[in-house]
Amino acid sequence: MRTLLVDHHADVARAVLAALADSGFAVDVACTLEEASCAFHCASYEILLLELVLPDGDGLGWLKQLRSEGHSVPAVVMSCFDDREKRIASFNGGADDFLRKPVSPVELIARMRAIQRRAIQLTDPILVFGNLNFDPISRELSVAGDRLTIARRELCILEHLLKRAGRIVPRAQLEGHLYSFNDEVSTNALEVGIYRLRGHLSRSGATPQIKTVRGIGYILELPGAVSA
Repeated sequence: MRTLLVDHHADVARAVLAALADSGFAVDVACTLEEASCAFHCASYEILLLELVLPDGDGLGWLKQLRSEGHSVPAVVMSCFDDREKRIASFNGGADDFLRKPVSPVELIARMRAIQRRAIQLTDPILVFGNLNFDPISRELSVAGDRLTIARRELCILEHLLKRAGRIVPRAQLEGHLYSFNDEVSTNALEVGIYRLRGHLSRSGATPQIKTVRGIGYILELPGAVSA
């Protein structure tokens, strides 16, 4: 999940960032609400991790503003204050979960995964295209019923393409889904991932194919399909 961590405590941010990166999350860190607003409107996030007390304002007030503007991105509030009133105010203000600091990275990741599962279960949880079958919750991929194991990054690319199967996915959209602002990414990192993914699909007998749309991006389609 592309994640925005809003916290001005450097030690907390470093610990959370390291744990999430090791688990495959792309994370951007904002130390102020101003930075958080800039990041939020520059990238598409799947979850927010939010401290309540920030140098330039109230994190909960910022979250309420997002909700009033129609943004439904899930949010986990992290705070040193754990009284009943603070929890209730956070949930009433638009938080989906609440964690007391110091945060256990293992528990945080488990809660983030739970939020992701709930969001997926509101729609069709299984992605099927041709003879590909992918379960976003278990992260299991199969081709014609046979399980296929591939690297995490390549699986993320395939998931994004599967969600938009038959439609062109711009290169920038794929990169925005996969990498944070601070990731050190080579200019051909996406091409390398696509190349490896194509190899896996071809060797496993998958019917969907990844086509390059020159100057735009990529599309996952079935043979003989007309690109959209």
